Amino acid sequence: MSKNPIIVFEGIEGSGKSLHINNVANYLKKINRKFIRIREPGGSKNSEKIRKLILDNKSSFNVNTDLLLYMSARSENINLIKKNYKKKIILIDRFVDSTIAYQHYGFGVDIKIINLINKFLLQNIQVTFTFLNIVSLKNMNNRLKKRKKLNRYDKFNTVFYNKVQKGFLDILKKKKNKYLKVNSNLEINLNKKLIINKIKKLIK
Repeated sequence: MSKNPIIVFEGIEGSGKSLHINNVANYLKKINRKFIRIREPGGSKNSEKIRKLILDNKSSFNVNTDLLLYMSARSENINLIKKNYKKKIILIDRFVDSTIAYQHYGFGVDIKIINLINKFLLQNIQVTFTFLNIVSLKNMNNRLKKRKKLNRYDKFNTVFYNKVQKGFLDILKKKKNKYLKVNSNLEINLNKKLIINKIKKLIK
């Protein structure tokens, strides 16, 4: 395993991804480890432009357009990832499995198309490890209510989010040795400790 892995944080809205990736970033700074941090959609300059388009509350794309926009955002990040692959730790807030969970399990887009485009974009790039944050729909809704501003993907119905989370759990079953399920309904500090302990093992 590379000492500079690609580590991904996945989960539905309100599952604590951003909080935990912030905590990991702070830990890596503290121990003076070089890393880059990317979010999807977003990360690079052009990808951030696409992010604004995707998440705009006034946008109303069909499911295929949504998929292609997400893939376009990823395409804009590939050079950044390749440049740092195995040279720095790469932290990613949502990646390939989010596309499968949301676009395939959530919206019903053909998974063969998703896999084909991902294979074309990523080539030999492989995710080292994924933290999957799971949250109850009740807690998700309570957390979303506290946000000052909601984007388009924060406003789907609970049936959709349930499909997406089940999709993530299906993916986890196929990649057990590269996944850690984090129960975000538990006390935050317990999960912070759990994640940091795993990070220590991944980067040693």
